[in-house]
Amino acid sequence: MKHLSFITETFTESVIREMTRVSDAMNGINLSQGFPDFESPAEIKQAAIRAINQNWNQYPVTFGEPELREAISRKALAYNHIKSNPDTDITVTCGATEAMIATLTAIINPGDEIIIFEPFYENYGPDGILSGAKPKYVKLYTPDWHFDFDELAAAFNSKTKAIIINTPNNPTGKVFTRAEFQFIASLCQQWDCYAITDEIYEHIIYDGCQHISLASVPGMENRTITINSISKTYSVTGWRVGWAIASADITSRIRKVHDFLTVGAPTPFQHAAAEALAFPIEYYTQLQHKYDTSRTHLTETLVKAGFKPFNPKGAYYIITDVSELFDAMKAESDMDFSKKLIARTHVATVPGSSFYNGNNVITKQVRFAFCKKPETLEAVRQLFSTLL
Repeated sequence: MKHLSFITETFTESVIREMTRVSDAMNGINLSQGFPDFESPAEIKQAAIRAINQNWNQYPVTFGEPELREAISRKALAYNHIKSNPDTDITVTCGATEAMIATLTAIINPGDEIIIFEPFYENYGPDGILSGAKPKYVKLYTPDWHFDFDELAAAFNSKTKAIIINTPNNPTGKVFTRAEFQFIASLCQQWDCYAITDEIYEHIIYDGCQHISLASVPGMENRTITINSISKTYSVTGWRVGWAIASADITSRIRKVHDFLTVGAPTPFQHAAAEALAFPIEYYTQLQHKYDTSRTHLTETLVKAGFKPFNPKGAYYIITDVSELFDAMKAESDMDFSKKLIARTHVATVPGSSFYNGNNVITKQVRFAFCKKPETLEAVRQLFSTLL
């Protein structure tokens, strides 16, 4: 038999999704994968039902229904301060996941390098490999997940094609600041490269932090590809509607890749998404308040149970240091710790090594997702009450 693809031997399946399968098999409480266990907003569900009943059930315009692209353009201008032409600058994709791989495939040539902050959302490494890019990693330092400006500058060179930035960040909850973006912008301009920003948690921010889109920073308008989706803001992670905003020359290439990857995102959900993007400001205020309350509840639970959580400023995850519990659980790795934790408490987490580059990484960290009902988080508190 001829050899199968060597590329697919260089990375594993998603650890996050694996932990969900482990949780399901054990009837556990899933704090591993980032999807809510509460109902989606009634308004967006009703919009989808209307779209289906209005017969929006066939192939969409490949790169996105006009109604949705126009809604994306309006909202990006109002909230993100990004100017875009819905006819030439926006590609609707099957979630932000497809938007990322379509973007990388559209801009990468053999020998190109991409810069990724570490810890990182686990898709970014394989995405780089699949697109043919060589990933280079720049460390984010605890407790506030800052990066060293000199280390970032040293990562750029003539081979750098793009830097990937997730803000608010999964898994750390870091919200990149304007000063950090201005420095990143200067490096992108100095080395003539692009920035790809994943902003799906843009409305989930705390402690007075401000979400900033790198594409709004002077000089980055045509160098930034802004990726987003409806999954997190509107609690419909299974609908798979995302998008990429970029200059027309980049967008034309993204659209080509997207066309042959998936043809198009689900038509009725695109029409529902267009309505959701026009929700009033009160919706987003309530969303932040709900998740802020959940963040506080889970943080208190973790501290009492012996974890050392790092306080997230955005998104809905908490990374915790588990050093003090590691020996008590007789764990051999953070994956072993997560598996022993679910066996003991029925609470599923993601081992920290999933978010770091390299084989045999042992971080003594795990990630919790708190996008759950109050009853779920209270159940976790009771289960963890006897952990120590």
